[in-house]
Amino acid sequence: MHGRTAHKHPKEYGELEEVAVKVRESIVEMLLEAGSGHSAGPLGMADVFTALYFNVLNIDPKKPDDPKRDRLVLSAGHICPVQYATMAHAGFFPLSELKTLRKLGTRLQGHPHVGTLPGVEVSSGPLGQGISQAIGIALAGKMNGEKFEVYCVSGDGELQEGQNWEAAMFAAKNRIANLTWIIDRNNIQIDGYTEDIMPLEPLRDKFEAFGWHVIDIDGHNLEEIINACNMAKAIVERPVLILAHTIPGKDVEFMEYKFEWHGKPPDRKEAKDAMHQLRTLEGKIVSEHE
Repeated sequence: MHGRTAHKHPKEYGELEEVAVKVRESIVEMLLEAGSGHSAGPLGMADVFTALYFNVLNIDPKKPDDPKRDRLVLSAGHICPVQYATMAHAGFFPLSELKTLRKLGTRLQGHPHVGTLPGVEVSSGPLGQGISQAIGIALAGKMNGEKFEVYCVSGDGELQEGQNWEAAMFAAKNRIANLTWIIDRNNIQIDGYTEDIMPLEPLRDKFEAFGWHVIDIDGHNLEEIINACNMAKAIVERPVLILAHTIPGKDVEFMEYKFEWHGKPPDRKEAKDAMHQLRTLEGKIVSEHE
């Protein structure tokens, strides 16, 4: 099954937009319930994760360990609320379980933990290591003649760690073409803006110099996200990097672009305001596509 879920699979971009808003609503609800966690990154990546789980990935929630499945490695483990929310909406586990985020005994830990929740491929927490894990998985698949694709999602702040650049050299040298690296280029990290703390630009030029094929996209345009992932599959001579330019805190006005929301949850009033904005947006999207 290619990107299919246990329930009705959205076919149109308008339907996918509705799912992305629902994912954002779930993120706000689960962070409020947890009383801790990260807001800006998960909200900013809801469109990318919706595209991945509802269109791009060759996965089946009923067979999360299928050896032929595509693998998604979340390097930026702190944005796991968006992965959990999208997985729940895709049918991996009940939506009601989202309320257990970060609670004692939960399967939804503060960073993904392999073996706890079906569908989670690696444990993450220490930043900068996910791309190396993804390369290992992709290289093993390539050596074994497997056809699955490997996707790695990283934040831009974690590119300040040197291991990423060693991994980038290795992947290009070994022509690991079954690997697509998606970087959340939201320009923030926990203590400020990336370009103030440790500038990354010119980011595209750096990765091209390392031998990667680079695609720049609007990380909130579902058509661009899906097309970029399809293009990545068609490039067979080298790995592909997708620079997804996103707005941290997307669709919650008082969070957008503010690095202060990198690592904190909303309080009850803030969550109420956020949900009002998101439900208003959802109603607008539904009416536009009826």
